[in-house]
Amino acid sequence: MSGRLALLLCGALLLAAGALTSAQAGDLQGAARTGSITPAAMTVNSRVLLGGATLVIAGILVPLYFYRRRNYILYWVAGWSLSAVSALLIAHEFSHKQVGYAVYGLSQFVGILSALVFVVSADAYRTGPRLRRAYAVVLLPVLLWFVMAPVVLGPEAVFVPGHLLMTGGFAAAALAHLALYRQTRLLGAGVVGAMMLLIAGSNAWVVIEVGGPGAPAGGRLFVSIGIYLFTALGMQLMTFEDMTYELRTTNKRLESAQSELRQMVTTDALTGCRNRRFFGEIIDREIQRRRRYNIPLSLLFVDIDRFKAINDTFGHEAGDQVLQRVAEFLIHNVREADCVFRWGGDEFLILISCREEEAVSKAKELQAAFAGSAEADSMPSGLGLSVGCAEVRPDTTDIMAVVKTADERMYLDKRR
Repeated sequence: MSGRLALLLCGALLLAAGALTSAQAGDLQGAARTGSITPAAMTVNSRVLLGGATLVIAGILVPLYFYRRRNYILYWVAGWSLSAVSALLIAHEFSHKQVGYAVYGLSQFVGILSALVFVVSADAYRTGPRLRRAYAVVLLPVLLWFVMAPVVLGPEAVFVPGHLLMTGGFAAAALAHLALYRQTRLLGAGVVGAMMLLIAGSNAWVVIEVGGPGAPAGGRLFVSIGIYLFTALGMQLMTFEDMTYELRTTNKRLESAQSELRQMVTTDALTGCRNRRFFGEIIDREIQRRRRYNIPLSLLFVDIDRFKAINDTFGHEAGDQVLQRVAEFLIHNVREADCVFRWGGDEFLILISCREEEAVSKAKELQAAFAGSAEADSMPSGLGLSVGCAEVRPDTTDIMAVVKTADERMYLDKRR
């Protein structure tokens, strides 16, 4: 069911309930004018009061739909409108007994339908309502039975089945909204679920304690209206919580997208190493940390020997594979606190927390480890690593000068 069709249905239900309420009020006014009842004898029809209360609740929820444009609100409006119709249908006393019985059965069926609509409203919030023609196939014989059975067997034939089915329907709606609360932590959904459990319990209590369809409402009327009002408050709360929940979800998606975008921008796509952009972002912070906490910091400039010959002989695809394997080797052979950057072409830069003497030792270890590694065995012969080291001094102001020094020492190592 589309949102537009659901809106038309809710409008029709509200108009029908309003018409029934107006007709009931007109009957009372007409009786007063003809003198058939005296002012002292005028009493409030409990069914009209209950139907009017549910109609007001439905009307209050309508602006929420235009504010949020969510289909689950339309199903709430439809559910309350059906409840109003159910109450107002039996507010009249019909002159023909059999007609009154049929209308009572119809009222029971509409009450069952309202409970089912509240179940669908929870599904409409989570995954969208799944209405199928099979539902109509099932409900049609139920409607026929509820309308025709009272005519033949009396209203008692649908009194107990009707309230039991309403008990089951409202219990299912309560569980659906409580499951929604567990999933989203919307307090309003929990309130709605709890109140619908009370509505289900009140229908079960009617089956157990009330003698039949003609029993007076008594205090049950005001209890029901109170429960309905608390349910409506829960729906209002859930609607506004839904807006903040949607904002939180959207913000999380944006943060995740920003994190992924930042990862893409600061990571070399081919090797998985950090790139020069990321080096430029963090190096000032690392130098400040070097000065403040006296943490030693050095740069290792790494170059792959005979890389150009590999590209020329075996092609760029083989060269890309070499870069990937060398990058993987470097990442796995430095500490997690150190960072490997792809500087450009076949050159890598390693930011390492140690003094220059230790950096030189680390460079020799890397060269020896690479020469005996599986990565080197699977590559063309003659491949090796040339490494130059330079320490970042506490008084360093130009990091590129340090990079240049490490680059020059790398070339000296390559010549050796």
